[in-house]
Amino acid sequence: MRLFLYYLIVMGSSYVISTYGPHQRAQMTGDILLGGLFPIHFGVASKDQDLAARPQSTQCVRFNFRGFRWMQAMIFAIEEINNSSDLLQNITLGYRIFDTCNTVSKALEATLSFVAQNKIDSLNLDEFCNCTDHIPSTIAVVGAAGSAVSTAVANLLGLFYIPQISYASSSRLLSNKNQYKSFMRTIPTDEYQATAMADIIEHFQWNWVIAVASDDDYGRPGIEKFEKEIEERDICIHLNELISQYFEYHEIRALADRIENSTAKVIVVFAGGPDIEPLIKEMVRRNITDRTWLASEAWASSSLIAKPEYLDVVGGTIGFALRAGHIPGFREFLQRVQPKKDSHNEFVREFWEETFNCYLEDSPRVQESENGSTSFRPLCTGEEDITSVETPYLDYTHLRISYNAYVAVYSIAHALQDIFTCTPGHGLFANNSCADIKKIEAWQVLKQLRHLNYTNSMGEKIHFDENADLVANYTIINWQRSAEDGSVMFEEVGYYNIHAKKGAKLSIDKTRILWNGYSLEVPFSNCSEDCEPGTRKGIIDSMPTCCFECTECSDGEFSNHRDASVCTKCPNNSWSNGNHTFCFLKEIEYLSWTEPFGIALAICAVVGIILTAFVMGVFIRFRNTPIVKATNRELSYVLLFSLICCFSSSLVFIGEPQDWTCRLRQPAFGISFVLCISCILVKTNRVLLVFEAKIPTSLHRKWWGLNLQFLLVFLCTFVQVMICVVWLYNAPPSSYRNHDIDEIIFITCNEGSVMALGFLIGYTCLLAAICFFFAFKSRKLPENFTEAKFITFSMLIFFIVWISFIPAYFSTYGKFVSAVEVIAILASSFGLLACIFFNKVYIILFKPSRNTIEEVRCSTAAHAFKVAAKATLKQSTASRKKSGSIGGSSASTPSSSISLKTNGNDCDTTSGKHRPRVSFGSGTVTLSLSFEESRRSSLIITAYGDLSLTQTGELTILDSKISELFKVSLEASHLSTQQ
Repeated sequence: MRLFLYYLIVMGSSYVISTYGPHQRAQMTGDILLGGLFPIHFGVASKDQDLAARPQSTQCVRFNFRGFRWMQAMIFAIEEINNSSDLLQNITLGYRIFDTCNTVSKALEATLSFVAQNKIDSLNLDEFCNCTDHIPSTIAVVGAAGSAVSTAVANLLGLFYIPQISYASSSRLLSNKNQYKSFMRTIPTDEYQATAMADIIEHFQWNWVIAVASDDDYGRPGIEKFEKEIEERDICIHLNELISQYFEYHEIRALADRIENSTAKVIVVFAGGPDIEPLIKEMVRRNITDRTWLASEAWASSSLIAKPEYLDVVGGTIGFALRAGHIPGFREFLQRVQPKKDSHNEFVREFWEETFNCYLEDSPRVQESENGSTSFRPLCTGEEDITSVETPYLDYTHLRISYNAYVAVYSIAHALQDIFTCTPGHGLFANNSCADIKKIEAWQVLKQLRHLNYTNSMGEKIHFDENADLVANYTIINWQRSAEDGSVMFEEVGYYNIHAKKGAKLSIDKTRILWNGYSLEVPFSNCSEDCEPGTRKGIIDSMPTCCFECTECSDGEFSNHRDASVCTKCPNNSWSNGNHTFCFLKEIEYLSWTEPFGIALAICAVVGIILTAFVMGVFIRFRNTPIVKATNRELSYVLLFSLICCFSSSLVFIGEPQDWTCRLRQPAFGISFVLCISCILVKTNRVLLVFEAKIPTSLHRKWWGLNLQFLLVFLCTFVQVMICVVWLYNAPPSSYRNHDIDEIIFITCNEGSVMALGFLIGYTCLLAAICFFFAFKSRKLPENFTEAKFITFSMLIFFIVWISFIPAYFSTYGKFVSAVEVIAILASSFGLLACIFFNKVYIILFKPSRNTIEEVRCSTAAHAFKVAAKATLKQSTASRKKSGSIGGSSASTPSSSISLKTNGNDCDTTSGKHRPRVSFGSGTVTLSLSFEESRRSSLIITAYGDLSLTQTGELTILDSKISELFKVSLEASHLSTQQ
């Protein structure tokens, strides 16, 4: 059974070798045979196979002049190598070249003839027959062109490890060495081309494109890679379509409809010329000329599309072309072609007939005329001048694919040369052995090609990378109409360097590009109009990200370029202008010395300091006068000093806040006010205790000495000092720049602890409340002796100011916080100064007659007499009620009704005697007091009625308790005048 199977394989293989495969070929024998696969035709004729008869091989149609030139490049390279004295001496290269017709089926049909002999060798059937004597094995294949064709061929050649070097297949799928073991190429992979296309779209700021790809292994992977690249660049594809040269007309028409109705103006095409040609024809028929085409290298210079009649539609196309190479002598070789001379090349006859539109002898050709009738071509001799006809065959100005085929042949030749010159012990095979060039096998050539590294005659280094790809660069071309004959001209406008750094790979000269064939203005292909500076792109629901609406930047943000995706937030010290196109530095604000408001507050503070200093000067100048003595002279000095400190502390709030000023101003304000109110509190409380005391006068005088008064002031102030120390230690205030306000930076003080500030102000208000309480109780004490009424009023002002300060402080911001506190300090300070001291200064300066001991003691005695009279009245009333309850009688006595009528004006100042008068129900009592300068402690009082006072101060009155009260009041007068 096994022998029978081998017999069938041998017979089948022999049949393949002898009869199978395309009949038309280019073939020349040699010691080593190379295979070639070229698209001599663009496709095959469409024909239904109904299987009513034996299936016939499909016919190839539409001669491809460029494909024929590529084949000629391979033949030229082989002949050049055979004639070379440097490569493969005494070894001749032969070739067998087939037409793939740009179709997988035709390519596989030709590939079978390459692998047939290798199949026999792999079966090791030499014991049955010696088949290798007939046809040499094909040790390498050059081709094919299209990626889809190469993919199919690579699968078959890879089974036998026959090296395949493609000159035009750029699909990135072919870089998979696990699947395509023997595939190599001299063209860059589409991995780079897709990135280059995305870079061009980004370069021209397009974000709305149409993608069209051929429905094969070239178009699908290419457009897939392109989609990934543009997604990273925020570019959107409006339409993503597949196309094929075998599409029905209605499919082409539907695709053209979608493109025509699309708002995208840029069409990216990953396809070959034959696949895109039907769509271009339909676009030309519809005269759709407002599209810009971005062509992959597969059709960037295709003769099928680059026709003058298509330029209205495809003019301005931006294409990727392979870097052109130079092949010395190739031009002359192309011009020497003739059917009679190139009998080994069966494609030359058809080329000649298509070039001159004729037929050679024994080769009749027919064509369809315009009216549908059939006619024969004229006969040609085969000796016509090939240079007299313009065809893509002789377009050797930019040799790209032809040069790649040329390099592929030379790469195989150099690999064979390395094998030929290999030194045993330095080879690539087992035990560093070398292969035998006379018995060379395909897998050995493949091994050598993978390690190939040489420099060609053009000085270029040829080396295949780990994916067996030859890395190269792209030339960017622009389709323009020639001014001479109207033909298509490929103008080089830039390049794409694969090896350059990111951002520097693409270089384009925009000034050399003609868009749509005539315009210098870059086309617009965006889903939405560009957003102007000052706006950003806003998302539209259910639309791609490339479709947006322009939204104005928020305050504090800006965009200074068109089509900004986001608005940039201004730095903390800046703010956006009205158009949100840039940021300007914020205005820095604080309670400045130079602004009118700051100047006004500073003037008020200075005026307060001057007035307080003036009052202090007056008090020092008239320190021995009764009024100064009566107001507790020493405490008054401390009080005036504290008021100067209060006015001065307000100045610290003006000017740019610094850390040291922030730490100084609140403690200075708090300590100054506590010192001030402590003095007022001690003064008021002392007077109240003196006049209402029920203790002996000597003890009272001892208890209320100056030392104790200053001690109390110190203790009250010390509490505030400790609050400030704790505050500054735990949470010291500091300068703070407030950026929260639009267009302005407020430099303020961060108080560190609001609770500490509350304690500071709260303690001050507590002392003020106690002071107010004592002042209110002593408001009816002698007017010239103490300022109780005015202290009461000043405390009311103090409370009104600081109660209003709290909500104002927390509801304002920026420099107004400092201004509010300064106003509160100045208002309360002026209130204290005016209420307590201005009346006394007025008397001292303008009413000196009232600044006498007599005036002071007259007022004091009058107060004492009023207190005694009130006590007498109260006791008399109580006695009558008591007697009435006992005797049952309510009769009134002459002394039962007392009307007290005293006034400071009752003192007779003209006579030097002061006689306060007190009227009772039964008469008037006049109290006469006289003072002698020599004996200020003597009191001479003449009383009319029931009151008498001796010179020594003993009071004779109806009631001993009333007498005691009167004595205390007189003692108060004596204390005040002695100070």
